[in-house]
Amino acid sequence: MNEEETGTGRRFGFLCEADRLKSVERANVLMDLSRPENSAEHSWHVALYAMVFGASDRAIAMLLLHDLVEIDVGDHPIHLNHDAAALAAAEDAAARRLFGMLPGGDAALALWREFEAGQSADARMAKRMDHVQPMFQVLLAPAPLADHLAIVRDNMDGGRAARLWEEWPEAMAAARDFLAGCGVAGDLGRRLAFLAEADQLKSVYRASTLCDASRHENSAEHSWHLALYALVLAGYAGPGVEIGRVIRMLILHDLVEIDTGDVPIHSANGAAHHGAAQLAAEAAAAARIFGLLPDAQGQAFRALWAEFEENETPDAVFAKSLDRAQPVMQNIAAGGGSWIAYDVTYAQLVERVGSRIERGAPRLWGWLDARAHGFFEKPS
Repeated sequence: MNEEETGTGRRFGFLCEADRLKSVERANVLMDLSRPENSAEHSWHVALYAMVFGASDRAIAMLLLHDLVEIDVGDHPIHLNHDAAALAAAEDAAARRLFGMLPGGDAALALWREFEAGQSADARMAKRMDHVQPMFQVLLAPAPLADHLAIVRDNMDGGRAARLWEEWPEAMAAARDFLAGCGVAGDLGRRLAFLAEADQLKSVYRASTLCDASRHENSAEHSWHLALYALVLAGYAGPGVEIGRVIRMLILHDLVEIDTGDVPIHSANGAAHHGAAQLAAEAAAAARIFGLLPDAQGQAFRALWAEFEENETPDAVFAKSLDRAQPVMQNIAAGGGSWIAYDVTYAQLVERVGSRIERGAPRLWGWLDARAHGFFEKPS
C-alpha cells in the first residue's frame, strides 16, 4: 500500500471512530421528549446555531470537533459536580488519541484546544453557541420538563451561561422571556423558531446504519458526520472548492427531510430517489423551512441548499461526492448494511453512487471501490 492509500485509510479510520459519537447520550432530550439527545446530533445542531448567528468557518469547524472526546470520556452534565482537573486531563488524553489517528492531526488537536481554552474570538463564539443550544432546546420545547427548566434557571443565574448576560444580552433576555411564558418577536424570534424546527431532523431515520450496525442513523447525525468528512477530507477536493462553503452546504442539505423523510437511494430499485414527486416535495419543504428565517438569511440558506441539489458548482460537486461516500463507508464497516437490505448489486452501486463520488473525489472512490468491490465478491 502506498503512502496516499495509507493516509486515506487513516482518515477513514478516524471517521469511522468518530461514528461512535452517535452513541454517546447527553442529559438533554429532544424537544419532543422522545429520547435523550446524542453528542453527534448535538454537534450538528450547535454548528447550525453557529451558521444562523454568523459564526466564522473556523468557529464552525471547532464545533464539529468539540465533543469528539466524549467517545472516550462520555458526557458530563453541567448540573452535576465533576473533578474539573481530572476531567480536563482525561479529555486532553482522548483528544490526543483521536486526532493522533489522522495524518497531520496536530492541526485538529490545536483547534480543539483553542476551543477548550475559549480565549480567541472564534472560540468564544463557538462556546457561546455550545452553551445556548441546550438552553433553548429546553425553553422552546412544547412541554419542557420541570427539572430541565430548573437547570436552565440555575445555569442563567450562576452557571456557565451567566456570563452571556454581558456577552449576548439579547439571547439571555429572550431566554428569560421564554421562562416567563412569553414569546420572542423579530429576527431573533424567527431564527430561534427555525432552530427549534430543525430539532425534528434528529427523528428522521435513514437506510444506513451506524458503523457498528446497532441501529439506523438519523439525518441530523449524518449531516454532522458529513460536515466532519469535508473537514477531514478537504485535501481530496478539486480546484476551486471552498471547504467552508461545502461544510455549510452539508449542515443544511437534509433539512428538507423534516417534511419529506429520507428516500433511500437504493429503494424501489433506484427509481424512487430524486424522482419528480420527490423533487417537488423537497422544493416545497425548502420554501417552508428556510422561510422561517428572516427573509434575507432564509433566501441565502435556501440558495445554498439549491446549489447543492443542482450539483454543478465545484463546491456542490464535492459535497455530493461526500454525501455518497459516507454511506459506502458505513456499509463497509457494518458488513453490508443497506446493500443487503435492498439487494444491491455491484453494478448498481457504481451507477448510483460510484459515479457521483468519482466526479467530485476520484481518489476517494478508488479507495472505497477496492473495499466495496471486495464485499460484493464475497460468496453468498
